[in-house]
Amino acid sequence: MATLKHQLLALLHYQLLWRLVLLLSVIAIGLLATTSSDYPIPSAPSDKVNHFIAFFELTIVTRLAWPGLRTIWYAPALLGFGLGIEAVQASLPYRDFSLTDLVADGAGILIGLLPWPGTRKAGKRDLRDSPESV
Repeated sequence: MATLKHQLLALLHYQLLWRLVLLLSVIAIGLLATTSSDYPIPSAPSDKVNHFIAFFELTIVTRLAWPGLRTIWYAPALLGFGLGIEAVQASLPYRDFSLTDLVADGAGILIGLLPWPGTRKAGKRDLRDSPESV
């Protein structure tokens, strides 16, 4: 019987799940970034913290969804998504374009690029990941 650790490692390798999580995250972040706040949305006290957390999460999930993809491909795409959000917000009467939001997005991406447990070798299985290695 596989241990909890091995079950969690197997979950980290399930790329289809992480691709679905990424798609849902992009949709949710896009909606939250462009909606008016007529109803309470749980968030951090600072808008910049919200941006940081959102793009940190997007980076980690992207790394899990495509572990072999080089950073040069997805980091600019994520920052471009942040720029797209800001461009849409500039045209909304209840939102503003903010370069500091882009800086917070970039900071979230940079911290998400650090080595985190489960992301460094997500695409490369080795003997330590097998249940027989215990």
